[in-house]
Amino acid sequence: MPSVPWTMKTTLPNHLAQLGLVTVVLSFSTILHSQVHYHKDGNPWKQKANKGPDSKVDGWYYNLGITGIRVQLLGDNPKALLVKYVFERTPSAGRIKVGDLLVGTGNKRFGTEHINGYGIGKFGADGPISEFARALEASQREKKSLIVMVKRGKKLKSVPLKIGNRYGAFAKTFPFLDKKADKIFDELCAYLAEEQKSDGSWGSVPQNLFAPLALMASGREKYRPHVQRNVKWHAKTTKAKDSSWLINWRYMAAGIVLSEYYLWNKKSWVKRELEEIYRFIISTQYMDQTQIDAKSRKERPEDMPKTKLRAVGGWGHNPGFEGYGPIAMLTGQGALVLSLMDHCGIQVDKKRLEAAFDFLERGTNKVGYLNYADEKAGDDTWADFGRTGASCIAHFLSPYKGMKYKKFARRHATFMGDHPEAFPDTHGSPILGMGFAAMGANTHPQSFQKLMKANRWWFTLAQCNDRSYCYQPNRDNAGYGDDSRIAASAVTAFILGISRRNLHITGKPFKKH
Repeated sequence: MPSVPWTMKTTLPNHLAQLGLVTVVLSFSTILHSQVHYHKDGNPWKQKANKGPDSKVDGWYYNLGITGIRVQLLGDNPKALLVKYVFERTPSAGRIKVGDLLVGTGNKRFGTEHINGYGIGKFGADGPISEFARALEASQREKKSLIVMVKRGKKLKSVPLKIGNRYGAFAKTFPFLDKKADKIFDELCAYLAEEQKSDGSWGSVPQNLFAPLALMASGREKYRPHVQRNVKWHAKTTKAKDSSWLINWRYMAAGIVLSEYYLWNKKSWVKRELEEIYRFIISTQYMDQTQIDAKSRKERPEDMPKTKLRAVGGWGHNPGFEGYGPIAMLTGQGALVLSLMDHCGIQVDKKRLEAAFDFLERGTNKVGYLNYADEKAGDDTWADFGRTGASCIAHFLSPYKGMKYKKFARRHATFMGDHPEAFPDTHGSPILGMGFAAMGANTHPQSFQKLMKANRWWFTLAQCNDRSYCYQPNRDNAGYGDDSRIAASAVTAFILGISRRNLHITGKPFKKH
């Protein structure tokens, strides 16, 4: 059985009792009118995958867990779910039809209108989505059929779905000491191993970050060859000088994966590769205005730094100050990479790492929310928090003495625990956002428990029948496509693997180098 978080030690039962273990109910659900977040051009509903199991579906809809149903939210019918697809060989095949309206579960209609979108009071998918998730979990816990109320034309009928007892329900301590989470984690690791490409990669940046980390987190020797192939792919595709586009994302992922791999086996060739990545990352960090390229000065004068300090210490999509400059999400990752490299024995320039921490601290407001760049949002303002999570874990793993870094990390983690509803809906890439948010919140057990408890609905509904996880609709409607199952499966496996404490970013203590 996986261990508890590193700061929980063996006091989990008493600690969780103090948390109350109550269901999180968002206070705004009773005061806002129905809302469904979608765009005038039809997104996300019209987005498609061209390959893989989702290519059979004509759009991007919410997955209803292992029932096999995909549904669309309706603005003009806010207490119903419109069935858009039913997968074959699932509990709903032959029982639920495309065009059906799901209006309740058991003998009870859905009671809350959709509150679904982006921003304070709108994050998440409260309403029929969350109500369905609770009913699905209850049926698995009680080992009973899930009764779904279906409106088909003018007729209303109750349809029993035989969900089975393969998984059961998540434990109150989810994902710690949780048999269901453990089973899903094992299945996801096997799925990821099977989906690895011949060159050792899994596709885009999120997959090539979280898939190898999840397999390392498993501690299983059988996955060592898969991890090694991915590490060699990272090593082959990185170098000290690189002029590729949107490059910093890939190098941050490589730095994290290779650092954890080196700390796992101390291979000298891996350290040499890390030194090469270090040289690249240092060269792309923005430190002064001489790094601003002429094109950006001409085309985006409004985004140029107004003071010498602005943006210093940060990383943007590309080296220096390109486009609109450094951003907090990449700077948090940069600070994490340099911190990990220091723990690996790489000679890290302290001035550079401290500059990155300063950037992150300039952008953090009183409640612990990290804004898009290095200017604070209002004291009580917050939004999605993937970048807050990246800054949190970077500060927590700072190689420097003193409690200020741990205290700053605690501020971030507490914020995320207090506002867990933003977890699955992050700007840009929700996959990256979820992974780094979980990574950061895990540094403070109470906050991590709040985060996971409030988002059990996501882990219940994103699960598919083929051992994979699917990518649910989100704010930016970005990332859904041919490999989105792999992306969602990779980040889910990583998050569920946190309980094993086999990675330094999830609690494994460092040894002196």
